[in-house]
Amino acid sequence: MTKLPEQFIENMKKQLPEQEWEAFFAVYENPPYKGVRLNPLKGTMSALTELLPFLGEPIPWEENGFYTTAERVGNSPFHAAGLFYSQEPSAMSAAPLLQVQPGERVLDLCSAPGGKGTQLACKMARKGLIVLNEPVFARAKILSQNVERMGIPNAVVISELPEKLSTKFAGYFDKILVDAPCSGEGMFRKNAEEALGEWSQENVEMCAERQAHILEEATKMLTVGGKLCYSTCTFSTLEDEGQVCDYLQKHPEMRLLKSEKLYPHKVAGEGHFVALFEKIAKSGEWDTRLKECKLSCTQDGQKAYRAFEKEFFHEKFATRLYEANGILYDLPEGMFDWKGLQVLRVGVRLGEVKNGRFEPSHSLALCTKKEDCKRVVDLSEEDLRLEKYFKGETIEVEEISNGWCLVCVHGYPVGLGKAVNGTLKNHYPKGLRH
Repeated sequence: MTKLPEQFIENMKKQLPEQEWEAFFAVYENPPYKGVRLNPLKGTMSALTELLPFLGEPIPWEENGFYTTAERVGNSPFHAAGLFYSQEPSAMSAAPLLQVQPGERVLDLCSAPGGKGTQLACKMARKGLIVLNEPVFARAKILSQNVERMGIPNAVVISELPEKLSTKFAGYFDKILVDAPCSGEGMFRKNAEEALGEWSQENVEMCAERQAHILEEATKMLTVGGKLCYSTCTFSTLEDEGQVCDYLQKHPEMRLLKSEKLYPHKVAGEGHFVALFEKIAKSGEWDTRLKECKLSCTQDGQKAYRAFEKEFFHEKFATRLYEANGILYDLPEGMFDWKGLQVLRVGVRLGEVKNGRFEPSHSLALCTKKEDCKRVVDLSEEDLRLEKYFKGETIEVEEISNGWCLVCVHGYPVGLGKAVNGTLKNHYPKGLRH
């Protein structure tokens, strides 16, 4: 059984009716629930559910979410292909409230490691623009890797403080998610060592101050009529209901549409809090002056890429070419000028020009589909060559003509290779190799 802090126990007894105490504290004798969320950008629900044997009952608040009891699902080749994201079930409850639509401008302000942000992106059907921000650069790198794995072509990954972003993106976003750093009380069962080790009443109060600041900056970036979702994984009323009350008092231009608290003795998941707001009036005398990024690509870069594109794809893939330091990108439509921001990822990193030739990137592979490509090495889970590929070794591909190949598992892209006389030279990223 998880040993809970005495102060936390006292707090919860004040917060919950006495008849619920036994049920609430009893959950800490049981293992936490686990979930996975399927990626509709990669395939249909029916196709994905047929392929993944470890899916259990559906998660009621997320149409693509399923409970699972399987261990180490991250070792599955379909995880490398971005077909699913491992995510705690209650954590899936916040993003659906925003009801993001294709074509909107969306911000996930505290995004790492990317569960909720990629959940939002999956609702956008590759249309519009989603900005995923994480102030801690090391965590932003993990976020960027997850965005790449999930094959999200309309995402921008940034590492900046909220107050810097609010000066640039005033009134810019239609939807904003603030999954705020919190005291983590709802994770005592899931991440017991880390969450319990960091918990104290002083930390609760510090988190509440930081959350208020983040909400303040987020409000500046929301357009009139836009929606903001605030979420935490804590039970603290100071960070949850109290935060909402203080926020509404400070911001008459915002109205509360919904709030909900998930308790682990009432739902099949951990602790979570969500509140949805709508901006009904302007807040300040500012407006959006953000310029759109100008496309820029050298003739040599365009020539090298288009030659590769013609050889690799059946049809044109990239429409908004942008080049920086020899690296080519396909920018999302409406991409803003990011000068002055620390950007880790923008749109699809297509690849780079080396000695006049174009070398495609892993990001491009995970944003395409088998049927889009002329040369495909499609492996099954049982094929011994798949394990060798993930290890970074060469594999035999006698049936494939020379040139760049998309490598797939059961038809879903996992990376790239280059066929030379019946042998596939491995281009699976070194940092991902098993």
